[in-house]
Amino acid sequence: MGDLLDLLAVWMPRQRWYGTKGRDPRLTVVADWQLADDARLLLVRDEAVQPAIVYQVPVARRAEGSVPPGSLIGPASEGRVWTDATTDPAFTDQLYAWVTVGGEVGVAENGFLGIALAPSGDRPVAPRATAKVLSGEQSNTSLIFRADDQDAGIPVICKLFRQVNPGINPDVELQSALAAGGAAFVPAAIGEVRGSWVTPEGVPVSGSLAFAQEFFEGVEDAWRVALDAAAADEDFAARAHALGASVAGMHVALAGQFPTREPEGVDRAAVVGAWERRLSIALAEVPALAPYADRIREVYAAAAVAPWPALQRVHGDLHLGQVLDTPANGWVLLDFEGEPLRPISERLQPDVAVRDVAGMLRSFDYVSGAVADDDGAAVRAWVIAAQQAFLEGYAETAGPDRAVDDALLAAFELDKAVYEAIYETRNRPDWVGIPLAAIGRLAPLG
Repeated sequence: MGDLLDLLAVWMPRQRWYGTKGRDPRLTVVADWQLADDARLLLVRDEAVQPAIVYQVPVARRAEGSVPPGSLIGPASEGRVWTDATTDPAFTDQLYAWVTVGGEVGVAENGFLGIALAPSGDRPVAPRATAKVLSGEQSNTSLIFRADDQDAGIPVICKLFRQVNPGINPDVELQSALAAGGAAFVPAAIGEVRGSWVTPEGVPVSGSLAFAQEFFEGVEDAWRVALDAAAADEDFAARAHALGASVAGMHVALAGQFPTREPEGVDRAAVVGAWERRLSIALAEVPALAPYADRIREVYAAAAVAPWPALQRVHGDLHLGQVLDTPANGWVLLDFEGEPLRPISERLQPDVAVRDVAGMLRSFDYVSGAVADDDGAAVRAWVIAAQQAFLEGYAETAGPDRAVDDALLAAFELDKAVYEAIYETRNRPDWVGIPLAAIGRLAPLG
């Protein structure tokens, strides 16, 4: 195991899902589930950061020369190599069986038990399917399972959570509850896998390892649909209105299925404190923000004393890329995991639903920067119309009791734009003008 951990310490930092860039991993084994055909499912703890991060890493030992491109981890023994098992049928076939049939994963070498829960969905699935890893994902690894016989069942997408935390992942918890309640704006839930392990303090815990849902073939996300519509100067008001209704329907359903509570002073202070911390970072990294600092703080102060709705469970990371345009279900919302950089304990707590509304408005605003336009006026008008239609659709479905306070919405939009200014400065300097322009509109000078 020591040799494999050494190999993983070199291989993991090169993976998109590895969360601690710029540091060498310090890995220990948390759990080691032996699977069929020399495959294993590992949980490894990385103590290069505090708090330490537990990663899920399925591996397989295979003959040299039989490894799919990009899957090699390193040499094993006797002419064999370690590979990433997300491309290996020994693991993917087992994963599909867990999420569609259920049953126990088995007892690990160090005594920990992994449990595969019985499937929670009622959509017909094939008894066998072929897996393909979805490219481009950042923090997790998703596999598409398509039936060998196309008439045997629906395609399934299974998200393998790379960072594993105690407790049920909000992506599993919220989408399963919404699907069970009959919501058409989320995919049908198929099944999930949970694992059990022991913390360094000796406390037994369990957490989500994987979650499978219906996969929609041949559809585009709302970001691509919006870009195409804006580029063609097509009216998007009806589509944006329907999207606002879907987001409101999500909030209404979540408030009905999970506890809500009125915000207290400590809740307001926590949110405002997060705004202030983010602004301090931005002012240090984005010099162009300096003239707006006082005005931004005035917007935050106004929101702090404005009416706040009851706190409830929310999506937490909503934007156009998290929405699919489906022929049968209309807009379908995905990825309820929340902001990956926020601690899981925070993502499981009731929050302000306006956060999701602001995230979607900011996503529409990004269309103006991504679509080429000679003077910018036409696409800017398109964005304003789409944002207004979205808000109207949201208000009509949410009802007067959930009306969005303008001061509170402005503050959440502004905080999101401040975050974007930091992100773009660090990663895409050519795009920083998009959030800076929004900050100028939301916190105008003079």
